[in-house]
Amino acid sequence: MRMRFRRRPFADLVDRQLDLFEEEHAALVRATEEALAAYDRASKDEAEERYGDFRDLAAEGEELLADLRDSYARTLDDDTAEAYREAFDREVRRRLPRFGLDLI
Repeated sequence: MRMRFRRRPFADLVDRQLDLFEEEHAALVRATEEALAAYDRASKDEAEERYGDFRDLAAEGEELLADLRDSYARTLDDDTAEAYREAFDREVRRRLPRFGLDLI
């Protein structure tokens, strides 16, 4: 019997977790995108304040995602937890790049 190795361990789990995050925090995701768009449109006089608004929202999302990731990782052994964290962070950067900037 041949063993099959998954190319992306944790892919299904992380996809489901991020689906739930996007559903539960849709307003935050939308507000973050709107804040970034406002920064992009801002005059030089407003740019710093608009960027601060964007970063505050992005930091909130990053914290929520890090809590989600770390809560699940605590249920795993050390090696598996590290692989899971890497998969989670990689998918956040791909799927929710505004929240993957400083994910801790």
